[in-house]
Amino acid sequence: MGQAEQAPAQRARTRGKQPRTNPTPKAGRNLPAAVVVGLAMLFAVLGGLLFLPLGFVAVTTSFAVFGVWEIYRALEANGTRMPIVPVMTGTVAMPFAAYLGGIESLLFAMLLSSVAVLLWPPIESAAGSANSIFAGVFTLGWVPFFISFAALPLHASGGATPLGLWPGGTIPDGAWQVAVMLLLVVSNDTFGYLVGASLGKHPMAPKISPKKSWEGFAGSIGGAILIGILASLFVLDKPWWVGVVLAVGLVAASTAGDLAESMVKRELGVKDMSSILPGHGGVMDRLDSIVFAAPAAFVLYGLVSGA
Repeated sequence: MGQAEQAPAQRARTRGKQPRTNPTPKAGRNLPAAVVVGLAMLFAVLGGLLFLPLGFVAVTTSFAVFGVWEIYRALEANGTRMPIVPVMTGTVAMPFAAYLGGIESLLFAMLLSSVAVLLWPPIESAAGSANSIFAGVFTLGWVPFFISFAALPLHASGGATPLGLWPGGTIPDGAWQVAVMLLLVVSNDTFGYLVGASLGKHPMAPKISPKKSWEGFAGSIGGAILIGILASLFVLDKPWWVGVVLAVGLVAASTAGDLAESMVKRELGVKDMSSILPGHGGVMDRLDSIVFAAPAAFVLYGLVSGA
């Protein structure tokens, strides 16, 4: 039998057979691994927040350091060398400045870090200084400055910020506020994933994040409102509508943070910032929502403080 006759026969035998492939979740994530890693990080952060506040700040700073390092590597792969020494110094300094000195100290740390970034590239090399300075200041504002807002309510708790356990073993309101913020960010991600993976059909921003759908966004809003109302009544001791305001505001901020990081990754040509966290990608793939939610929560808590 010639090759011309063999080809139709072979196609007939293989017709209808498709190569076996590993199933990929519709939302593009390994759900079991994502849940386990997410819960482990949540318990670690909440444990420090509620029992050893300086430990919470240290963990937050560690996440920021890993996130900045991922950005540095992604930028370097695309030909932009960020001044990593002053940026890392500012990344470590800002959360502790916010915790120990409040918003004035945080702003001062941001200013000093930006000046250091401005002066550093000419010391190393004049080539590409403009891109290097822009990348450094942008990264400082995006990650350590924004995430440091999570430490500000802890400083505002009862004057002097403790360096050990909470005085008298009493957890202040500021710590509970940060805890509720984190729970709402997790609720946004969890409910958005569950609804989007099963019902998502209409992309929110197909050119930036094709797998983020309006159905998932609606799931995030609904789930976060439920958690927000319960947290407002039983954790914050506030009226139910405070939980609705917090939920809607933080879901909007978290979604904006997620889309912002997706836009940066698309510009840099990477899918994930790294693969350090199973089921999540890189540290920045988890911080993207929090870095926008932390300052939004700080503002929202100020607006509803009289409720």
